[in-house]
Amino acid sequence: MQATLLDHDDTATTGAPGEPVTADEWAAHLASAVPGPQTAAMLGLLERGQLSTTGRIDALKAWERHVAWIQAQQVRLLADIEADALEATPKEMGWADYDWNFACEDVACALKLSGNTAADRLAVATALEGRFPTTVSLLERGEICYLQAKAVAEVTGTLDPEAAATVEAMVLPKMPGQSVGQTRRALNRAVLKADPLGAEVRHRRRREDRTIWHRATEDGMATWTAFLPVPQAAQLDAAVDAHAATFADDGRTLNQKRVDALYDLVVNRPAGTDTPGGRSAAVVPVTVSLDTLIGVDEEPAQLKGYGPISAGQAREVAFAPGTIWRRLITHPKTGLLIKTDPTTYKPTAETQRHVTARDMTCTFPSCQMPAHRCDLDHIQPFNHQNPTAGGATEPDNLMPLCRRHHLLKHRTRWQVQRDPDTGEATWTAPTGHTYTNPPTPLAQAAGLLHG
Repeated sequence: MQATLLDHDDTATTGAPGEPVTADEWAAHLASAVPGPQTAAMLGLLERGQLSTTGRIDALKAWERHVAWIQAQQVRLLADIEADALEATPKEMGWADYDWNFACEDVACALKLSGNTAADRLAVATALEGRFPTTVSLLERGEICYLQAKAVAEVTGTLDPEAAATVEAMVLPKMPGQSVGQTRRALNRAVLKADPLGAEVRHRRRREDRTIWHRATEDGMATWTAFLPVPQAAQLDAAVDAHAATFADDGRTLNQKRVDALYDLVVNRPAGTDTPGGRSAAVVPVTVSLDTLIGVDEEPAQLKGYGPISAGQAREVAFAPGTIWRRLITHPKTGLLIKTDPTTYKPTAETQRHVTARDMTCTFPSCQMPAHRCDLDHIQPFNHQNPTAGGATEPDNLMPLCRRHHLLKHRTRWQVQRDPDTGEATWTAPTGHTYTNPPTPLAQAAGLLHG
């Protein structure tokens, strides 16, 4: 198929009868065509400068259909990767006690995703490929988007295969004309119709997933989220609203008061419930340069688990009542911590503080588990028969690894090396791909523990 586009003088050569000629005509054609390799090759004909307002909407639809086609191919690849990992997890490797495989590490590193996001992508792909091939076909044809297909897998996740297939059959015919929100609502209604007696069983299963997480955002702010049963959420809302109602009318909005009320209820507990004075015994580690601390510099600080915060926020924590300061020595050029401790198999408390402050998180590239929740792993194994022969318990030979990635290092063919000069950790996957995890250089710093 050959295409001829409009020149800038709005003239066009004539194509074969019935074939699209102008950019607008190609956009209209591709907006309704079944996507695939041949139609994807024509997307370059959708020149922005040659499209009318109507043509741009058609071009947008054409690109979206092809995005869905690409995502369908990814779904199938991800399902294959998960299947390969499951088949390559022999019980004799000692993994029988851990219901894990490590496919998500390959995916997370390759696509630069977090481990949780990669695991979610794999789980959705496996469910779609294994239980909902018709949904995948609609995605491949560009008739639905990936978020709709994902909703099918997620909403039916606690159903048995027969009930899940019933739900898919009930919802699928209308999905091409629905938004993502409409699809989710239709799926939830269909689940109740397909398995009304299983609602309580499904609820008990989902209760096991209750959790809290946070995400750092811009300008020193964060999103703090809880996934919990509806009755608890309603009680939490009521308690926050009631406490917020006790605040003075001081110019704060209702939402501002509710946030302040939640913080007050959690952190400033009534006297006698936790520690003297009633304040929660929480530890908030911040790493800040000495110059910033004394106000002669405005370099950002690091708040463990969240990332950079402003110099003003760091000083607010530093000079709050009850703050404990710990001094850390860093290299003047690299910013890496340089103090070491005597070598023993079990790290001393000071060595633990050193490595935790230096690395801040698990040193696997896709992992953000805070270092204080990780194991300290010997990069070169400790020699129990002859401790002086190598594998010393000192910061250059230690790094924090969460329990999952600790097992990955010792029970799979993943390998890691750490450059003692730069602090960069290089991981090599069984496939031969390598991924680096750069350190977080610290200026000459004082670690602050806020209790």
